[in-house]
Amino acid sequence: MEEDQTNIVVFPFMAQGHIIPFLALALHLESKLRRLPNLTITFLNTPLNIAKLRSSLPPSTALRLVELPFRPSDHGLPPDADNTNALPYPLVARLLHASTSLRGPFRDLLLGLVAGGRKPLCVIADIFFGWTATVCRELGIFHAVFSGASGFGLACYYSLWVNLPHRKKPDAVEFSLPDFQEGSPVHVSQLPLTILEADGTDEWSVFQASNLSAWADSNGILFNTVAEFDGVGLSYFRRKLGVEVWPVGPVLLSEKNRRSTTPSRPDGASPEQCTAWLDTKPPKSVLYVSFGSMNTLTAPHMMELATALESSGRDFLWVVRPPVGHDINAEFDAGAWLPEGFERRTAGRGLLVERWAPQAEILAHGAVAAFLTHCGWNSVLEALSNGVPLLGWPMAAEQFFNASLLEGGGVGACLEVARGRSGEVRAEALREKIETAMGETESGREMRRRAREARDMIQSALRDDAGAGAAARGSSVRALDEFIDTAMSAVAESRNGPKISNGDASIPREQISTSV
Repeated sequence: MEEDQTNIVVFPFMAQGHIIPFLALALHLESKLRRLPNLTITFLNTPLNIAKLRSSLPPSTALRLVELPFRPSDHGLPPDADNTNALPYPLVARLLHASTSLRGPFRDLLLGLVAGGRKPLCVIADIFFGWTATVCRELGIFHAVFSGASGFGLACYYSLWVNLPHRKKPDAVEFSLPDFQEGSPVHVSQLPLTILEADGTDEWSVFQASNLSAWADSNGILFNTVAEFDGVGLSYFRRKLGVEVWPVGPVLLSEKNRRSTTPSRPDGASPEQCTAWLDTKPPKSVLYVSFGSMNTLTAPHMMELATALESSGRDFLWVVRPPVGHDINAEFDAGAWLPEGFERRTAGRGLLVERWAPQAEILAHGAVAAFLTHCGWNSVLEALSNGVPLLGWPMAAEQFFNASLLEGGGVGACLEVARGRSGEVRAEALREKIETAMGETESGREMRRRAREARDMIQSALRDDAGAGAAARGSSVRALDEFIDTAMSAVAESRNGPKISNGDASIPREQISTSV
């Protein structure tokens, strides 16, 4: 890196739940480093995702959007499958494998930057792009993994994939994680389907074996979390991989950037529409229900939840999508998938929003009392940042362990109401748990108190009183500063350092002629 050039490369996986946290991190770094001369943040992705971002970025930004060539049809995927939003879940593993084809273009891009005297300060890449760490190690470029998951949730998920402990005890309903006792025991119902069915030779197992082992080539892991309530999981990665870990969260899009980066769409509801409806409700009276951008319920579970919401008598705002087995992006048929007359009977106290809602604005509204969620970590952080307690219904990936952390792992702001897409779910049990969280019960009051405590921890972690000394900076602010300092120190040490590997040969940096 030249004295007058600061280039940070960020590279998320092709999924909205990954792209948005990376975009938030990139914009946050831009704001934090704005005084550095010639700052560039290079945001990499495939053509479809870059095209969507290009039209919606803030007007004045140092972000440089760069496309890496990718043809989904070359990998047996639909032609518009640059993003998991366009894929049925069974094809996600194929997209993961297909994404490894980006390795060559990624390496060529970095070689071009180095040859042009623009060696990146660092590369920050997705948890599904472990191979980027190996490429960066070969080229002498500082690398960090960025995880949008909690430390605890990802530690359980990582340990399960590395050890597949349920394969050793196929008849057991509970088992231990051999390298993460703090996350034990794990119940079989907490296993994502991909892990439950894994045998070491399936698509997911093959991908994760290569992906996770490559993390050891990284210089460290950035976590979108808060050290004060997620230290156990963070310690696992320090111990397991022997790398630096920087908890820098919550990293969330500002309201201004949320609005500018939200594409216009015919479905869903605008922030103004949702706010106008919420404004008619008393304080702390509304249950917000949403399961993220990739999840939906089975048809029977949807019926039971609708029945529970109706019988609870509580106001609710529910983001609805077609049930499992249907196109999740299709029009929602309330007559087919909800109890007959449900909309009429709940008119006024219930608002159904198709497919998408302005979640951050909703959770910040004073009328919202609780959030029924899949426990995706972005959603969790948005809720806890506003002191909103959670009703957990984890669906996939590390969400089951996020729920464990939130309910019994020291946070105490969550009540798990159901688990996964299989198993029996009864409306009466759901109604009782809704009442526990929202009513004047001892458990409900404690959940609300703990949610406020988590909010205060988050505010403290993000405290950044400029010029007031280190003691006035929160833990997440200090962690990001330490990450930047570590990357800068690594670059300074390597300026006259190792040669760049190019295939079988090693050639001096000045002789590389690859252009970008």
